[in-house]
Amino acid sequence: MSDRSGVFAAAFAAVAFAAAVLAGWAPMGFALVVVVLFAGPHNWLEARYLLSRMPARWGPLRPFFLTALIGVALLSAASIAMPWSLDALGAQSRGWHAGLASWNTLFVAWAVGLAELRRRRNPRRAWPWLWPVAALAVAAAWSEPVLWGLGLVFLHPLLALWFLDRELGRRRPDWQPAWRGGLVAVPMLLGLLWWRFGAAPDLSATGSLARQVLDQVGAGWLQGVSTHFLVAAHVFLETLHYGVWVVALPLLAVRGAPWRLAGVPLARRSTAWRAALTGVLVLGGLAAIALWLGFSLDHAWTRELYFTIAIVHVLAEIPLLLWDA
Repeated sequence: MSDRSGVFAAAFAAVAFAAAVLAGWAPMGFALVVVVLFAGPHNWLEARYLLSRMPARWGPLRPFFLTALIGVALLSAASIAMPWSLDALGAQSRGWHAGLASWNTLFVAWAVGLAELRRRRNPRRAWPWLWPVAALAVAAAWSEPVLWGLGLVFLHPLLALWFLDRELGRRRPDWQPAWRGGLVAVPMLLGLLWWRFGAAPDLSATGSLARQVLDQVGAGWLQGVSTHFLVAAHVFLETLHYGVWVVALPLLAVRGAPWRLAGVPLARRSTAWRAALTGVLVLGGLAAIALWLGFSLDHAWTRELYFTIAIVHVLAEIPLLLWDA
């Protein structure tokens, strides 16, 4: 184990500890500040990373990437439209629950379809657990559609840790043992947050911003669990998520300035592709600036808008996760 690997693991554990302390001490304020600072930049840098991992020529993987892109587009559109269509039905109606469960089922079917396409390209990928897990996921999606969605909210930030682990395996394999040892800090700190705040008084729900934060973590749906813990746990995981995408992965995986496309395979495919990717990065940068302006002008509305469309980047991570598997 090299000295640098130990420093890397210790730095991660220190950041995780600081995030847990701030999340427990001021969960609501920390949740608001972290999103304002890092929501836009992290989406831009994540898009830059996703582009760098996509091959220039799809070849036999064309069905996989087409299924991925179509699924991201259609599921994102359905998710963005869902709040307006479901609110008219009422949160306790059968139609509301059926709408949520249907989206969850389509998500599982899309993800399993992508996994099956990847598995067929390599006989070594047996994955005998794939269909049983999918069946259990669909059953859970219909029995508890709201809790299923909340599971996605809390588990999604952990995907960034997976991507970082894969990059370490490619570029710094000698760092992986120390890094994986440092990951023990995550469940330990979540356990400490639960021990300290699991039964704490609920946070105040006065004001639109506070209600947005509480709704996001499932306040009212998880009976007997303090909203102090729910907000603290979520912002703790989100902070690690942002830290990986904004700091760790750019330093490790992006060679040179992130706005340069020299290391992106798709940019080398043709002049047209390079121009298109440049346009994507420019528009993404403008969107990040627009988010900062929006937060300064109308924080509540901008936060609502951001978390409505954030499903796009959540879904985009699934194909890359399977592509890397």
